[in-house]
Amino acid sequence: MSKKNKDLVAPDKKSGGKAPRVVIIYYSSTGTVHDMAVEAAKAAEEEGAKVRLRPVAETAPEEAIKSNPQWTEHRKATRHLIDASHEDLLWADAVMLGSPTRFGLPASQLKSFIDSTGPLWAQGSLVNKCATSFTSSATRHGGQESTILAINNVFYHWGMIIVPPGYADPIQFAAGNPYGASHTSQNATVPPTETELDAVGFQSRRLVQITRMLKKGDQS
Repeated sequence: MSKKNKDLVAPDKKSGGKAPRVVIIYYSSTGTVHDMAVEAAKAAEEEGAKVRLRPVAETAPEEAIKSNPQWTEHRKATRHLIDASHEDLLWADAVMLGSPTRFGLPASQLKSFIDSTGPLWAQGSLVNKCATSFTSSATRHGGQESTILAINNVFYHWGMIIVPPGYADPIQFAAGNPYGASHTSQNATVPPTETELDAVGFQSRRLVQITRMLKKGDQS
């Protein structure tokens, strides 16, 4: 990924047609969800998609950020990235949302972005796009499934087609979450392992594959 966060562009190697466009929109305070999002972007690109990687705008007060060295460092390291916008949602054929858990719910930063999309919802601009979501929590059983389900509630209202990973690949039996990729960070002390990264990569590739199928069906 370039420092200017240019779109990852690739031809549609699988069908020879127009490449599916995927936007990965996420929030990450200390970098765990960011690492998962980057892996998802790489996997989608390898599957032949055009990809945008977009963090949502930070809304936390400066005092809170400065109180956590990892939060401060991650903010500095990703300052060059372009914040998510409504245009990204309009551009995409498929949307992947990622967030850490906050009491079993997505982070307020991601929720703030979601809450701003009323005009797109009112115009039906997101109907029939594909969507999926992923998360990370500080502790085991820390609300991972409920966070993914909460994010997916948004997709119902947007009229999108939810693409879960299910157990459609052997990695899912190791990762164990059919709702979406998830990781337990132990308060940001444990980075995603190969298992979690492979799981979110598979989820991303599956999103591209299903989106491609729908695009081909619509064209025919």
